[in-house]
Amino acid sequence: QVKLVESGGGLVQAGGSLRLSCVASGSTFSFSAIGWYRQAPGKQRELVASIWSGGNTNYADSVKGRFTISRDNAKNTWYLQMNSLKPEDTCVYYCSWRLGPQQYWGQGTQVTVSS
Repeated sequence: QVKLVESGGGLVQAGGSLRLSCVASGSTFSFSAIGWYRQAPGKQRELVASIWSGGNTNYADSVKGRFTISRDNAKNTWYLQMNSLKPEDTCVYYCSWRLGPQQYWGQGTQVTVSS
């Protein structure tokens, strides 16, 4: 069983920064991909950033150059550094762990960017 716990969300002004953290417990050493998704009310959950098992990263076009995903293996934690935040980044952010067909989600953390 995999458990993911996010933290770091909050309220920030446009142009500000936040860092989200996701602490994983359970058998998470092997994975296909870990990452961050977000979901706004009434919209589908979308991929923000991910790290593949080979180390490659990918980002949604809307966050490229502003967000950075990273991982601390020793702490079994991954992060999403979000800079130059915009009001349209306001969403609930979820971390995710996936191995083949198995995918686990955190409970979500709210990020609100005021204009």
